[in-house]
Amino acid sequence: MLNIVLFGPPGAGKGTQSEKLIEKYKLTHLSTGDLFRKHLGEGTELGILAKKYMDQGHLVPDEVVIQMVEDKISSTPDSKGFIFDGFPRTTAQAEALDTMLQKNEMSISGMIALDVPEDILRERIKERGKTSGRADDQDDEKITTRIKVYLSETLPVAKYYENQGKFTKIHGVGQIEEIFQNISEVIDAY
Repeated sequence: MLNIVLFGPPGAGKGTQSEKLIEKYKLTHLSTGDLFRKHLGEGTELGILAKKYMDQGHLVPDEVVIQMVEDKISSTPDSKGFIFDGFPRTTAQAEALDTMLQKNEMSISGMIALDVPEDILRERIKERGKTSGRADDQDDEKITTRIKVYLSETLPVAKYYENQGKFTKIHGVGQIEEIFQNISEVIDAY
């Protein structure tokens, strides 16, 4: 089973590359944002629990997020693997994910990080903002905050997978197809 963590800062091209990887390798897309919307929208037990934390202005605890991820994995038993998009965001989440996957006799095949200079990230986010409808894609201060949060809180997850020998950095600037080919070469070597 192929389980990929696609990693990178906001604007690195994860969404674009995820779509191509899902199609080529027949992976199941696993986005925590989608999981939250599903569970909240359906009023599941996990959704109600998550909403309780969110209504109080708190982050949803990792245990609840991991349960949502596990629910998704168990509900798609015929999947050839998963592409983790936007998760894990912290080392604690990566550790919890590994524990849950091991319990289900699975593991992360590798983390592929899209490396893009900050000035290009800003350009891409602003350009995306023209069509995305996301107000935070047009606000310089919010873009700066998102990049800072990525660098301080999320980037350490790369070190976690690097220590396991599961980390590969891909230059994320250039033609979409060229970047996709570079990612595919890494995946094909797993």
